[in-house]
Amino acid sequence: MAKLIAEIGCNHKGSLALAKEMIGVAGRICQVDAVKFQKRNNVELLSPTQYHAPHPVPSNAYGETYGAHREALEFTPDQHAELMEVCAREGVIYSTSVWDLTSAKEMAALRPAFLKIPSATNLHFELQEWLCANYPGELHVSTGMTSAAEVESVVRFYEERGRAKDVVLYVCTSGYPVPFEDLCLLEISRFKELYGSRVREIGFSGHHLGIAADIAAMALGATVIERHFTLDRTWKGTDHAASLEPDGMRRLKRDLVNVNKALTYKRTEILEIEEATRRKLKWEPANQVAAQ
Repeated sequence: MAKLIAEIGCNHKGSLALAKEMIGVAGRICQVDAVKFQKRNNVELLSPTQYHAPHPVPSNAYGETYGAHREALEFTPDQHAELMEVCAREGVIYSTSVWDLTSAKEMAALRPAFLKIPSATNLHFELQEWLCANYPGELHVSTGMTSAAEVESVVRFYEERGRAKDVVLYVCTSGYPVPFEDLCLLEISRFKELYGSRVREIGFSGHHLGIAADIAAMALGATVIERHFTLDRTWKGTDHAASLEPDGMRRLKRDLVNVNKALTYKRTEILEIEEATRRKLKWEPANQVAAQ
């Protein structure tokens, strides 16, 4: 059964109360397995020019500059600890993406079950080196915007440090939202062939519309499905349009469970459910002989 992660990310709009509400909805109503946030040290991550530049899409901005916008969406380590406690009460796993070394150190100190290396940071080997040496949990690594040679270099990096079996490697296309022709779901089959025996699991991180592609991803072998989550897709922000609202996430969980039940071979040549129907409807030569 594929595990389902609701990425709240920055869709909480900088409100701790809203973030806590979203955890409750994701856990109790949608029945997800985990929720994921994001952690950035913006002064470390952005150049001064980037920090003080205006947001490229002013209608999505939560501050007068891009740096101010990003700071408005950040939670402190203590606030992340609060969110982790809420997750424990709601019966869901807490996690976060870490975008820089400072954030990695701060979040690793909380000892969550897993930390995520986003696509933008998967070549930041200083950050990943520190996590390999100091963080014992799972390391989930996304591969959007990453060439085949770069993905191979990431997997070898973890193999060389004896941590590859802690890695969940995600097929991902970085776009918001991603059109279906760019989801490239058969990459899941390729990843399973190349890396299935080398890493812990193969996942799928989607930024598309609807839930059909996620079901196909599981059928192709992805054992972790990650989708952005919001309470209202019309809210201001980059990620809301490519996110699932509660009913969409609830239906996705339902369909993952039901399709997982269906992805089996026949237990017997004639299933028990078929026996009565066979006796009633099936044409057989033996029946014709008896009739004569």
